[in-house]
Amino acid sequence: MRIWITLFLALMLCGAARAADPRVMLRTSLGDITIELYADKAPKSVENFMQYVRDGHYKGTLFHRVIAGFMIQGGGFNAQFAETPTRAPIINEASNGLSNDAGTVAMARTSDPNSATAQFYINVADNAGLNYGPGNPGYAVFGKVVAGMDVVKKIEVVPTGPGRPPFQDVPRTPVVIRDAVILPTGNPTAK
Repeated sequence: MRIWITLFLALMLCGAARAADPRVMLRTSLGDITIELYADKAPKSVENFMQYVRDGHYKGTLFHRVIAGFMIQGGGFNAQFAETPTRAPIINEASNGLSNDAGTVAMARTSDPNSATAQFYINVADNAGLNYGPGNPGYAVFGKVVAGMDVVKKIEVVPTGPGRPPFQDVPRTPVVIRDAVILPTGNPTAK
């Protein structure tokens, strides 16, 4: 019996010692969004995103593509709508078992599955067509909005229109990511 109690206590301590998932707050012109990142399921995507945050890359970038009922995309263009410099693309981790459900955050990419750099999107609906599957390389989910979904919904309904060609679905009034900060572990709403 003593060995079972010892094993149980050891397992409990291991669980308590497990590091909490990192969180990042996006401070936008319409409010704050807190994202919990799934480093265990998407380690390359999470490290990539966090490095861009540490580098200050997202400060002053836009949510440049907004499609109501689908997603909001940002992180790749500045206020002058110039593409921001990026590091090398990362490998697509879409086969990680996470789905593009409402509130999840995923890496944006081109038609090349391994082309994601700094751009990301937040799903505002369940988008099963973006998931990994037979014949579909999918889009890598790496986190979820845990606070500020009301802000995501505000961004989702901003009026949009065509931007400079070839851009469509561009907010008519810019939605700016004023800053992105890594939050202390266990404090999802630090200011």
